[in-house]
This record gives sequence, C-alpha cells and structure tokens, in this order.
Amino acid sequence: MSAVLSEDLKKYIDDNPAFVTLATIQPDGSPQLSVTWIKRDGDDLLVSTTVGRRKEKNLRRDPRITVLINPPNAPYTYAEIRGTVEITTEGGDELINELARKYTGKDYADFNPAAKDDAQRVVVRITPRKVVGSL
Repeated sequence: MSAVLSEDLKKYIDDNPAFVTLATIQPDGSPQLSVTWIKRDGDDLLVSTTVGRRKEKNLRRDPRITVLINPPNAPYTYAEIRGTVEITTEGGDELINELARKYTGKDYADFNPAAKDDAQRVVVRITPRKVVGSL
C-alpha cells in the first residue's frame, strides 16, 4: 500500500534544491548511502542515476529504499520515506537535465562536462510505503 506525502513535504521538495540521502541494500545486507538530487511526481519521488552504479545494481537486485530529507537550516527536522522502486531508461536524459537545472541552473552537460562519458541514464521512481518524521 502506498503512503501519501504531506503537503508540507511536497512543497519542500518542489520549492527547494533539497539534497537527500538514499539508502539501498548491498548484496551482503549492509546499507549503502548516496547523496543525490530529487524531484516529486505526485507522491512518488524521482532520482536519476546511471546503469552500473552501485545504487542502481542494488535496487535492481532489491527494490527496497529509504530516502532521508534533512533540511540544512533545520537539523532536527527530517522526513524518512521508505518505499520500493521501479527503474526505467525512458526519460532518463530528460530527468537529469531537469534536476541539473533545478540544482545548478544549467543543463547537466554544462554542469558536468564529463557527463558525455556517462553510462545510460535511468529514472528511479520511488513509491512511498511509509513516511516518518515531520517536515
């Protein structure tokens, strides 16, 4: 069953270039953390990565994920979103450009010229199952 994001959390994600921490599960069961950019699509969250990165491999093997949003100006405020993911290549290039413009004001290739050597971009769609904390 899907969880619903609060209106305050939706607004925070929409209005801020909020860096988030993703937790995925390594093959040995240990956690793997990544700091990344994020956007919202309804109650789902979208993240961009590339084929072959550790988080992509972990999520293809085990689609469980946790996202931690902790605003830098409110260190005791947070939202933890636990859910599952679907991964697709469709829209991968568009998403990374949209995120780059939100976070840097530039297209991804202008922000990161080495991006031309990146592997294929994928969209990680996170469907919340539980939301804890308050934001």
